[in-house]
Amino acid sequence: MEVHFAPDLQAKIDQLVIETGYTPDKLVEDAMAGYVAELAATREMLNSRYDDLKSGRAKPISRDELVAHFREKSAAARRMQQPGE
Repeated sequence: MEVHFAPDLQAKIDQLVIETGYTPDKLVEDAMAGYVAELAATREMLNSRYDDLKSGRAKPISRDELVAHFREKSAAARRMQQPGE
């Protein structure tokens, strides 16, 4: 298989080849193996969560609940960063 990359990505690959001593084929193969494994794990997790929703083991939350949760989380983080009074 032959793969062509944009010049800037090819330059990064070439630099990694120099730094690691891997051949370009081995470097790209390792990167793709990691990507495929991560993609499979993500798909498995999403399928599991969908099954949890379908079975009732997990409860969906509304957009408003999600926004409120992250606003509170951000506010709490900001409070933790402020110097003590």
